[in-house]
Amino acid sequence: MQGEDSFDEGAGSILRQPKAVWATAGASVVAFMGIGLVDPILPSIAKGLEATPSQVSLLFTSYFLITAVAMLVTGFVSSRIGGRKTLLAGLALVVVFAALSGTSSSVGELVGFRAGWGLGNALFVSTALAVIVGAAAGGSAAAILLYESALGLGMACGPLLGALLGNASWRYPFFGTAALMAIGFVCITAFLREQPRPARKTSLLDPLRALGHRGLASVAASAFFYNYAFFTILAFTPFVLNMTPYKSGAVFFAWGLLLAVFSVLVAPRLQRRFGSLTVLGGSLLLLAADLLVLGYGNHTTAIVCTVVSGAFIGMNNTVYTELALGVSDAPRPVASAGYNFVRWFAAAAAPFLAPKIEEWSDIHIPFVVAAVAAVTGAVVVRIRRTALTHRAEELLPKHATEDGVTVFAD
Repeated sequence: MQGEDSFDEGAGSILRQPKAVWATAGASVVAFMGIGLVDPILPSIAKGLEATPSQVSLLFTSYFLITAVAMLVTGFVSSRIGGRKTLLAGLALVVVFAALSGTSSSVGELVGFRAGWGLGNALFVSTALAVIVGAAAGGSAAAILLYESALGLGMACGPLLGALLGNASWRYPFFGTAALMAIGFVCITAFLREQPRPARKTSLLDPLRALGHRGLASVAASAFFYNYAFFTILAFTPFVLNMTPYKSGAVFFAWGLLLAVFSVLVAPRLQRRFGSLTVLGGSLLLLAADLLVLGYGNHTTAIVCTVVSGAFIGMNNTVYTELALGVSDAPRPVASAGYNFVRWFAAAAAPFLAPKIEEWSDIHIPFVVAAVAAVTGAVVVRIRRTALTHRAEELLPKHATEDGVTVFAD
């Protein structure tokens, strides 16, 4: 099959890349590490700053709320100043705000600095794949595979770095991230040349206009509910597990490895065999079942279910991204920005609402709500199948796009 050949060719050429590609991919790993960096140290931050779980969870809320809004801005910026300058601006913001996060004396300061970090990360990550595709050898298949590998590796290593440095102090992971991103800034400055700018500049309203397409709106709506479930696991589970930074980091490292493997290797093969919509609907229902068992099981069961959820999340990430990029006729950067604008609001809501729901009820109910959200995402896919099917089958043989930009393929 054409798709399998394309995928295999991409896998074969992924290691033969220019220095500019490796510099961008390496910085992407660190950028994605920032998402899960605070996972194993959330209890330590709460203790160090004398804050409640719901207050500490605002670290995710501020981060992703700014990220969501920034989706409308990144295309506007990069189409005017170019991909290289946008990457460097994003990296510079992350360096500054990650370092400031480590100096916080209150949870309010830390939440504010994480918001600035979210802006920098949005500028960087939203542009990284476009730059990788433009500079990569071996075609788009290799570029997409490299980018998704960076995403998975970053999501896996973020909790591990947070655990290793956070065991000494919750401040050290923030300083460590700032140092790594500063190295990425130097590497991109040295090795990456400016990429060609698009013929047409992107306006701030283009992503919102793109959401007028029924298919793209359906994908975004389903992904909104899915992301609520996803980030309930990422932001709330560390409080439920209540483990040392080392143990929590190990759990989320294993979670991230499964996410990477299923996103890059398993999802494309299942899509070719069963179809994108079948894989997505089934994975969402399995994620819902996993959440219920996580919420009502004992401590060991909760650990196992947390790790296993990485498999379903990895598959969902890949399918959602490919559907969002190909389901409408809008330019892929614009479609991706509109899609991510919607879904990241759920990522901002879940970390805040989950601990609040626990306060109002008990520790089980946040996972019930997350499971219902995952099921709702599957229902949206089923109900809107007609709007999605005519393009979903076209996407099966394409693990890469020729001119596409994907934003936060996690």
